[in-house]
This record gives sequence, structure tokens and C-alpha cells, in this order.
Amino acid sequence: MAVHVQVNNLTCEIGTSEFLFSFFSTVAGNLEPKGWGTRFPIVMRQLYSGALPAASGSGALRELTTIHRELSALVPSKVIWNFENRAALPPWGTQISPDITSLANYFVTSNGKDLIGVLTQCLQELAKSGQGELKIQ
Repeated sequence: MAVHVQVNNLTCEIGTSEFLFSFFSTVAGNLEPKGWGTRFPIVMRQLYSGALPAASGSGALRELTTIHRELSALVPSKVIWNFENRAALPPWGTQISPDITSLANYFVTSNGKDLIGVLTQCLQELAKSGQGELKIQ
């Protein structure tokens, strides 16, 4: 079953739960040397938990901007499919599109959209509305 991100009237399909976990695993494993959620607590703890209140939207957007910038400096081979099992490989192994040039554009949703772009759009909607919450379901 596919995972979706929903905020107010906006719903975006992401992909499998394993795919989304890989995104968070890659961030934690490459950008948080002191452990999961130590540098990006809003994204890596609150958003990852499945619900993010509107009051945290702007902070999450700032963290995601930093995550995007820092992932853009890392090669695709640095992907971490499973934080708890670092030997695990994505189902496609190392066979990726030549269009993928860094970890910033590695994660593409099941309907072909850039995951960080989708999350950014949802967080912008949350911050702009100032109400409700972003849910990962």
C-alpha cells in the first residue's frame, strides 16, 4: 500500500513505507553524526512520527531546505536504504537513472515527482495556512 502525505486539501502520493524510511535513513545516516533527529528534530522526529502541527511547519521547511542543500553534495552511492540494516540495498540495487546526480534528487515518488519537492510543497501549504497538520499515512 502506498504512503501519502496530506495537509489540508492537498494529498500527495509518496510510495512504499520502505522508500520513505530510506529517505529518513539517508538523512540520519549521512547528515546527523550524533544520531537520528539530533540536527533536524522537527523533520526527523515530528514529521517522521507521522503528524506535524501547523506551528512546526516553518521550522520543518527551514530544516528541509538545509537537508536538500547538504544532500546535493552527496553522491547517489551514499543512499541508505535501511538505517537499521546498512547492508540492505534498494530493490533496484545500483541501477539508477543517469539523471540522478546526488542524494538531493535520488528520491522520486511513485508518480515521478521529486520527494523533497513534494515535502516542500506540503510544508509550504502547512506554514501558509497556519492551521491543521501534515499527516503521513
